[in-house]
Amino acid sequence: MTEWKQKRFWKTVSVEEADDGYTVALDGRLVKTPAKAALVVPSRGMADSIAGEWDAQTEKGVDPGSMPMTRSANAAIDKVAVQHAEVADMLAAYGDCDLLCYRADSPQALVRRQADLWDPALDWAADTLGVRLTVQTGLMHKPQDAEGQQHLAAQVHALSPFQLAAFHDLVSLSGSLVLGFATARGWRDAESIWALSRVDETWQEEQWGADDEAQAVAERKRQEFLHAKRFFDLA
Repeated sequence: MTEWKQKRFWKTVSVEEADDGYTVALDGRLVKTPAKAALVVPSRGMADSIAGEWDAQTEKGVDPGSMPMTRSANAAIDKVAVQHAEVADMLAAYGDCDLLCYRADSPQALVRRQADLWDPALDWAADTLGVRLTVQTGLMHKPQDAEGQQHLAAQVHALSPFQLAAFHDLVSLSGSLVLGFATARGWRDAESIWALSRVDETWQEEQWGADDEAQAVAERKRQEFLHAKRFFDLA
């Protein structure tokens, strides 16, 4: 059976000013989120990107996979905005088990690589975020300083719903609250920071060779990570 697709029913796409930002209209009719809320975004740049996605749809059918800005905006409005505190708490918890804090004890080449690549990010966090995370070897969880974690959590909670929607992907895809903040605040470019989140995987590939399926999954996540950075910047 052929999968049903919504057909393009509009001819023109426009960006309109709204009380709290900007919205998109199809033949003059304002776009709604899946939960029927007004699709109002915080910047003209984000609205222009969303409008471009709607305008790129063809008569053959609407392809949600080609509309990442629209999806992220929907998530910010329908999901993050209505449970902001819960999402912020979930992401702040990554600081207590941050990827960058769990180091290998061997081989020495990997130990050195992790230190060379990850220590500068922790130094940046100490200087910019005001928290020095403790490094350990092995995978056994060791709690971080509670006061420092509260300080990090406050900075997560301060993000707007649109920023938090993007920050969710920056943190969850990298496995690191520090790398999420570093990307959001422009410590380095997103490609370089994504590579830092892949140090262990890259090492394994160098030793044993690359797996095609794993590489395909990693590439999908990389694209999602880069999109999250673009969305954060537009928020």
